[in-house]
Amino acid sequence: EFLTELQAGRLDSVRIVGDKLEAVEKTSTTPAAKAPGEQRGIVAMRMEDPDLIQRLKTAGIKFGQVPDGSAFRDVMSWILPMLLMLGFWWFVMGRMGRTQGQVLSLGKSKAKVYAEKDVPIRFADVAGVDEAKDELREMVEFLRNPAAAGRLGGRLPKGLLLVGPPGTGKTLLARAVAGEAQVPFFSINGSEFVEMFVGLGAARVRDLFEQARAHAPCIIFVDELDALGRARASSIMANDEKEQTLNQFLAELDGFDPSKGVVLLAATNRPEVLDPALLRSGRFDRQILIDKPDRAGRVEVLKVHLRTVRVAPDCDPGAIAALTPGFSGADLANLVNEAARMATRRGASAVETADFHEAIERMMGGLERRNRIMRPEERRRVAFHEMGHATAALALDPSEAVQKVSIIPRSAGALGFTMRRPLEDRYLLARGELEAKLAVLLGGRASEMIFLHESSTGAADDLDKATDIARAMVTRFGMSELAGQITYDREQAPYLGTRVLPGSHDYSDETARVIDQEILKLVDHAYDKAARTLARHRTFLEEGVRQLLQNETLAEETLKDLWARHSEVESQAKGA
Repeated sequence: EFLTELQAGRLDSVRIVGDKLEAVEKTSTTPAAKAPGEQRGIVAMRMEDPDLIQRLKTAGIKFGQVPDGSAFRDVMSWILPMLLMLGFWWFVMGRMGRTQGQVLSLGKSKAKVYAEKDVPIRFADVAGVDEAKDELREMVEFLRNPAAAGRLGGRLPKGLLLVGPPGTGKTLLARAVAGEAQVPFFSINGSEFVEMFVGLGAARVRDLFEQARAHAPCIIFVDELDALGRARASSIMANDEKEQTLNQFLAELDGFDPSKGVVLLAATNRPEVLDPALLRSGRFDRQILIDKPDRAGRVEVLKVHLRTVRVAPDCDPGAIAALTPGFSGADLANLVNEAARMATRRGASAVETADFHEAIERMMGGLERRNRIMRPEERRRVAFHEMGHATAALALDPSEAVQKVSIIPRSAGALGFTMRRPLEDRYLLARGELEAKLAVLLGGRASEMIFLHESSTGAADDLDKATDIARAMVTRFGMSELAGQITYDREQAPYLGTRVLPGSHDYSDETARVIDQEILKLVDHAYDKAARTLARHRTFLEEGVRQLLQNETLAEETLKDLWARHSEVESQAKGA
């Protein structure tokens, strides 16, 4: 058809598109052919005709070639596979390079490096440890102005070891030193030096000190030093990797010159397990105790944490601090947060004192479980048990005030509780005071036996605590005539309160029998004392049980009023 139209001279133009010919016929006015002004196109397969171009020229037909993208497709058909292959090869080589880099970086230190402006903590943000801050200010002055700090020839200690119970702010205080001195801060945990492969820990120790010397003046802080510096074993089962790491650490400390501006800080709550070579003079020259804050310290810690909480005007930090004996800085921070959450949950506009009271009870006993239904006999037994504690405490232990008595079950497993608070901070206890505490602990069991004539499992925790106190009186404090003035229990962790070697002792079986007899004698004597006390104050205890069953809780004011009325009646009866 194309050749026919071409020979007839009816084509207007021809385009060569790829392997096809697209022809457009001339406009025809013949009605039989097509409508006026209509053009018809013809598409034909391209032919191998060497005379085609000449014939198109002879006929005066416009012609041309239009690119259809086939060349581009041809090029991409061999470029794309190459690109995909190169991309896959780059991915594989990159993975191999990263793996090789990880292998080569095994000996690199994992310390987190904080630049000068990355440590926003200051001494003002750490409260309750004034003595420790005074000790560390010397270090800050040395880092700021080494020439002035050493003008009399004295040098800074090579290492300072912060020791104390968990949660007292050792890490926070180390960061405050870096923040005050405005120097880089290298922070690493002792466990990050310990690896399965021998030599990696030592390589990381070397790399850490090399980085520190390059960034001097700076501070190196090793947290949980006991993971790295535990005393080396003399048995054949010793861990070679740990010992090599410790040996390298000791060697770095020997060649460590604090005058270059590198200060070493470390923290631990288990100083008794550290290697003696680590604690000798010339390595860790000074130990700083970070203990739990006293009442005045707790007030300052609470003020720091209350800055970010909206509290009611009548909320007194001193009154809250009086309710939290033995709380560490971390405990107080958690207390403030719990109180704020409780106030938010009840839709209050500010945190009130009652929220702090509830938060203390929640931290000590767990959540209230008011949906737990107890049988009337169980509620009555729990009421007598708790009032036995309260009565013995009011009669025998004037150093502590009974703050609250409750028979509401708690999530920690307690079916009730008697909350007491010391009237002042105590650092020593006489034997009579310890015996009074034993009697208070056994007051619950004695109350059950006197009024219900049968014991129960509710006194399990009381018996456990009483046994611990009696054992300490015999084995640690020398408060037994038969056992004598000898310490039998020396394997105690000073800040964690657990035995390093449980079950081990260095005394005979006969001595162990004497110790057991003396512990039993102390506990029995305390039980008899509690029973006599409860029998003497029977009317107070029964009235307290009646109100406790009715209201479920008795506050400190209610208990004081009941005790005052009972004491008045008792004095009148004696006078009569």
